[in-house]
Amino acid sequence: MFDLSSENNSDEIPTDLSSENNSDEIPTDLSSKIEPESNDSSEETEPTEKHKELLKLLEIEKQKVLEHEEKVKLVLADFQNLNRKTQSDIENGVNTKVDEFILDFLKIYDDFIRAKKVFSDSKINTTGLDSILKNMNSLLKKYHVISIDALGEIFDPNFHEAISIITDSDLDDNTITKEIRKGYISHERVIRPTLVEISKKG
Repeated sequence: MFDLSSENNSDEIPTDLSSENNSDEIPTDLSSKIEPESNDSSEETEPTEKHKELLKLLEIEKQKVLEHEEKVKLVLADFQNLNRKTQSDIENGVNTKVDEFILDFLKIYDDFIRAKKVFSDSKINTTGLDSILKNMNSLLKKYHVISIDALGEIFDPNFHEAISIITDSDLDDNTITKEIRKGYISHERVIRPTLVEISKKG
C-alpha cells in the first residue's frame, strides 16, 4: 500500500488558492483602479481674444451699415426734392407758354369785342361776329380761362389794376366804377388783371 500523505508526493495539489504569487488574482476594490472623470468646474468662460476681436469687428460693421443707411436716406430725399422741382419747373414752363398764347389770343378777342361794339353802335348787323365770339368763348372755357367780374366790387390789387380815379361821395372808397379792360384767370392764376376805374369820396 502507498502512503498518500507522504511529504515527497509530487502530485500533491495545493489547497491554498490565495497565494500571493497568484497572477490571476481579481482585486475586490475596483474603485481604486478606475480614475474618476474630470469635472473641472473652473473651466474658462471668459471670451477669448479672438472672440473679442470678432465682436469689435461686428460693431464696426454695424456702424458702417447705419452710416450707409443715413446716406441712402439723404440721397433718396435729394432725389425726391429734385423730382418735385423738375416736375414743378416743367409745369411752370408749360403754364408760362400757355399763358403767353392765351394773352396773345385775348388781344385778338378784345379786338372782336371792340369791333362788335362799334358795329352795334352803328346799327350794323353783328351776327357773323356773334358766331365767332361764341366760338372764342367756348375755347376759353375749354382751357379753363375765366373772366374777372370787377364792376361794383372793391378794388383788390391781386385782381385789378387801377388806372383812373373819380370822386363820388355816394360810393365807398376804392369802389370799381368802370372796367376799362377785362381781366382773366387761368387755372386759378391771374394771367391778366382787370384795368379799372375806382372811386374816392374826395
